Amino acid sequence: MTNPARTLLLRLAPVIYGPTILFTLGAYAMLPIVPVIAVSQGASLGLSGVIASAVVVGRLLGNLPASWIVSRAGERIAMLVASAVAFAGAVGVALAPGLVVLGVSVFVIGFAEAAFALARHSLMTTRVPVSFRARALSLIGGSHRFGRFAGPFLAAGLLSVTDASTAPVWAFVVCLALAALLVGLAPDPERLLPAQPATGVSSAASEVPAAAAPEHPGGVLAAIRAGRKPLLRIGGSAAILSGLRSVKDVLLPLWGVSIGLDATGVALVVGISGTIDFALFYASGQVMDRFGRLWAALPATVAMALSFLVLAATHDLPGAMWWLVGCSVVIGIGNGLSSGILLTLGADLAPRDNPAPYLAAWRTFTDFGGAAAPLAISAIAAASLPLASAVTGVLAVLGAAGFARWIPRYIPRERL
Repeated sequence: MTNPARTLLLRLAPVIYGPTILFTLGAYAMLPIVPVIAVSQGASLGLSGVIASAVVVGRLLGNLPASWIVSRAGERIAMLVASAVAFAGAVGVALAPGLVVLGVSVFVIGFAEAAFALARHSLMTTRVPVSFRARALSLIGGSHRFGRFAGPFLAAGLLSVTDASTAPVWAFVVCLALAALLVGLAPDPERLLPAQPATGVSSAASEVPAAAAPEHPGGVLAAIRAGRKPLLRIGGSAAILSGLRSVKDVLLPLWGVSIGLDATGVALVVGISGTIDFALFYASGQVMDRFGRLWAALPATVAMALSFLVLAATHDLPGAMWWLVGCSVVIGIGNGLSSGILLTLGADLAPRDNPAPYLAAWRTFTDFGGAAAPLAISAIAAASLPLASAVTGVLAVLGAAGFARWIPRYIPRERL
């Protein structure tokens, strides 16, 4: 028998996923150009990297304030406010008279991106049937992947046509305007989709906040207190997985350069991994909904653990390039199989009546892993690239062990 909520969700798919695609597409058309703009204004390479990384800091610090807006104003208003703030940040990047304004503008964009993403995550948590949740959230993950994949190509096309370094920034402004129009004028999914009832939880998961949400939900600190154990345990492994995703973006290009590949070769290796990753995003949701969350989280982290450990032992072998290609393919498979898993686990653990504060804490935790891991691995790579890969592999093993130990305890058995 057809689930009415699922049918309505499919009908509203352009409204639900369209804004995320537009926001991410524009953002990742602009972000690669930020260091170029910074250098053109007199920044050193190091300072330009710091300015570009301000977006990550903005995301980290934006999650917690965003929960306040989402909880009180609702998902639609939060996304409109985030679009307006990002719009102001993008205009600031395009017209920045100096490096301070440029850095602040990039930070503001990251701050707004956190609110935009949290609002959509909160909607999917409360409105999507559990039987379809992982597939719906894997499509959110796929929307982000599409934006990250296509955004740089959009930027390259605009730069070749206009020869203006700010053209991708103005493209982001246009994408934000279109996203805001879609959110503001299209039917509101928050009003049309019925709230989903809380589902039963196994005795092993009795500590999950979703099982016993407070009658008068508080803010982020109250949500952290209520769900601190699963947040630290499953969230710790989730932060490691987030870190692995960021590390691969740094380590694979460095590895290619260190074994003698030129820029084209490095781009091909990274592109092959990214293409496989993107191709598998919906398969991840299918696996999670049909077989359980553990069957996506565990193979993904194990695949990346083996790849980084094997890579660490092949740097000086005669076929080092082919080892890199093979490991990159397996990393792409692992990352593709984990598409949407962080969103889904957060949704599974969050209280049904007021998920935004818990999701804000969850996203801050995982975003911190994504920001801290590449910095730590880059520091190790300065001394030894194989050691950096080996440490990454050990980190992935710890993440896999954490998922294997804690998902069965805190996630309802029907979603394992």
